[in-house]
Amino acid sequence: MDGVPTAPTSACNCRHLSAHPSSQITKQLYKFLLSTMKDFLWVLLITAGVVFSIFFFITENPFDTTSFLSLEEKELVAWQRARMQLIPGRTHHLQAFKDMQKNSETLKNVNSHILIGAPPVEKKLLTIGISSVQHPQGRDLVNTLQSLFSASSSSERKHFTVLVHLAGPEPKWLVQMIYNLSALFKAHIQARELVVITTPLKSYLPLRDLKKTFYDPTARVAFHSRQNMDYAFLMNFATHHSDYFLVVEDDVKCASGFVTQIATAVSAWANRPWVTLEFSQLGFTGKLFRTGDLPRFTHFLLLFYREMPCDSLLSHFHDLMQQTPIQFLPSLFQHLGNSSSFEEEDVGSPSNPAASVHTSLQVANDSVPSNAYSLDENFFYTKSAEAGSHLTVVLDVPAQVSRVQVLTGSDLRDENQLEEGQVELGCDSTNRVSDCDDYILLGLLVNGILNQQVLSHKSGKKVKCVRLLVTATAPSGIMVRHINLWTK
Repeated sequence: MDGVPTAPTSACNCRHLSAHPSSQITKQLYKFLLSTMKDFLWVLLITAGVVFSIFFFITENPFDTTSFLSLEEKELVAWQRARMQLIPGRTHHLQAFKDMQKNSETLKNVNSHILIGAPPVEKKLLTIGISSVQHPQGRDLVNTLQSLFSASSSSERKHFTVLVHLAGPEPKWLVQMIYNLSALFKAHIQARELVVITTPLKSYLPLRDLKKTFYDPTARVAFHSRQNMDYAFLMNFATHHSDYFLVVEDDVKCASGFVTQIATAVSAWANRPWVTLEFSQLGFTGKLFRTGDLPRFTHFLLLFYREMPCDSLLSHFHDLMQQTPIQFLPSLFQHLGNSSSFEEEDVGSPSNPAASVHTSLQVANDSVPSNAYSLDENFFYTKSAEAGSHLTVVLDVPAQVSRVQVLTGSDLRDENQLEEGQVELGCDSTNRVSDCDDYILLGLLVNGILNQQVLSHKSGKKVKCVRLLVTATAPSGIMVRHINLWTK
């Protein structure tokens, strides 16, 4: 065959070399053989290291005693860990973990049980998960829960459940926390807005052979290792109760209307690939997952619980999934005790670029729909507002909208507000004159008002339409005072 040397040719070459020795050729041949032997030895050492790592992991790893993984899964994870140790800069190329976890299920051997409350009867939009341990000051969790509920309206609370995982070996503290939370948050517990769980100690993996990382003492490494398991158990319980899961640490306060802003971002990114949407730069706080991704991340936390803190593991998880986190500003969460950074800078006056206004609402008397979009003191009034009716601003030229403000009801009295409504941003690819063909949710009205920064500027197109949509029939007439836009 072409390109393949035959036996006679090889023999001829050998005779030629022996008949005509050359010191230069001999030296080159010697170097080639020496280089080949070195490469062979190096490959042999790497292979031996990988095989030893697999053997050590399977025989010594604590998962053997708890049966979290099958033998095949252990082998795949062991191979991955060996590769991570031998080629640390190429972890983002690994497919072993993703392949292993394609059909991940919730952990079957973890018996977390409910201490307070009951899960929602119907699946909700969001579960807000908090893992809490005993603190010297004692009230961080209570303050965080108070902030969560006070920063959300009654209509927003219909769409989320707060799930608290109490973790700690001290029974007295656990009993005291059950008593305190039951007394302080009785109304939220009865409304199925708050559920408190714990996980028995027998479900935890052993804290032995801990690695000192990030210059932390052994006690700190043990804390992070246990915290990884706490979050894994919390997420495992939350998997089937909502569409999305938000992590909040037990020492934060929340920006007002944070649920609506998160719902806005979720709507904008619903059809795009992502692992986490991040609404805070504080450690693990403010990280939003799809609940369908929780089993995979839960396994990841438990596989590497001794390696590093949870926020660092999340960074490696992004690498494995080949996705970068999507970050939103401003932050919706900050640590308790810090001076508030939620107050926003002066954004100036609205610009309200040239537009036409269209509505399906019944026009009352001489009221004009365009009054709602004017920058003066005029307003638009409708005698009735049926569910599904709308008031839509259609820009003459699509623009980058950075903020939207919608004000309904009298500014002197709490009357004629639209209590059940939402604001949507529309894009158009078919050049419609009075509408758009693609809308995403910007936010829900809270007490008849929406005043919100557009967080989803990274996700795409310029805005052509701003639609105020009635989501439930109003009991009386509605006044729309202003629809204000800020553009870039």
